[in-house]
Amino acid sequence: MKQKLNIGLFGFGVVGQGLYEVLKTSPAFDSEISKICVKNKKSRSLPDQYFCYNPDDILDDPNINTVVELIDNADEAYHIVKKALKKGKHVVSANKKMLAENMAEMIQLQKENKVSLLYEASACGSIPVIRNLEEYYDNDLLLSVTGILNGSSNYILSKIFDHNQSYDSALKDAQDLGFAESDPTFDVEGFDALYKLIILTVHSFGSVIDPEDVLTYGISNISDFDIQYAREKRYKIKLVGQVERLEGNNITLFVLPRFVRKDKYIYSVEDEFNGVVIKGKAYDKQFMFGKGAGAHPTGSAVLSDITALAHNYAYEYKKMNYANDFNYSKEHQVELYLRYSDDSVLNKFNFQSITEEYKGQEYSYKIGFIKLADLLNIKNELRSLDIFMSITGKSLNY
Repeated sequence: MKQKLNIGLFGFGVVGQGLYEVLKTSPAFDSEISKICVKNKKSRSLPDQYFCYNPDDILDDPNINTVVELIDNADEAYHIVKKALKKGKHVVSANKKMLAENMAEMIQLQKENKVSLLYEASACGSIPVIRNLEEYYDNDLLLSVTGILNGSSNYILSKIFDHNQSYDSALKDAQDLGFAESDPTFDVEGFDALYKLIILTVHSFGSVIDPEDVLTYGISNISDFDIQYAREKRYKIKLVGQVERLEGNNITLFVLPRFVRKDKYIYSVEDEFNGVVIKGKAYDKQFMFGKGAGAHPTGSAVLSDITALAHNYAYEYKKMNYANDFNYSKEHQVELYLRYSDDSVLNKFNFQSITEEYKGQEYSYKIGFIKLADLLNIKNELRSLDIFMSITGKSLNY
């Protein structure tokens, strides 16, 4: 049976405004936005009586049964969502950082208070990957989820490899178009993709992983040398997030640049688009493709969650209830391309074997197998070193 949703909305930026307009005209279900909480008083497209400035005006209102949280600040979002759930309100959130850092608590709050928290908009924009993983891909058959999860970094890499732009030029274009912030760290260093991968891992294998424990390395150190090497090998470089099932009940996950051949699905994922490859024993590979960010793609995912709430939908987290829990393994070996200029940096990298190497006057590189655990031991140093790393796609499973 459908339920009427009386919505309190947090945030009235581009996505919030778009959501309001769609809800006002949608005949699909019975809902309305009663109050909108914003930070600052200023002239807006709606009358002043719609707006409030104290979160408790929504959270303490017994007539509001649903909260939609569309703000940027992860700490503020945490307090809003936590209190809403404790008050017995359903919640829709798009805040990937807040969710990834507090997933276990968010799942527990839903159970304790018999309410639903939906967050399709937090990962891959308009691509309905979370609900598909939750409902259709059993982890006895699921082998891996691999994807381009960040549209900003993918836009930059597309401009580099398809339009021969430099990294700095491509980054400026991304910023001018609104795909990247003035401080692009969150996107280009891989953190945005990391938080999305943490969320996808929960719905892929039922495992809640601390983001701090996952190897994450972005594209900001890419050089013309690395780009030329990839071109000579007929590769593109993509920033890829992956969670993979290993032998036994082990999984591993990471966010790293990757050399991608033309025969791979994600090779052709360009500009601000996202692409996710779901691989299983019985169904081989499934590919999902779409816009991963922006007002309309994100808004459509938010609307989808609101519609699902109106039909009493909730994530069941079925994979967390399986008898055989998955263990996060860091012993997995990946084949790594390491470009460097100073030989002394090699002392930090414990390669298990070397498959290719080159020594040049300005830059040199080694390609070989290395454990994720050894890279995690130096992860806080990686961004400050004069290096660039990319995996080749080959690995050794243990």
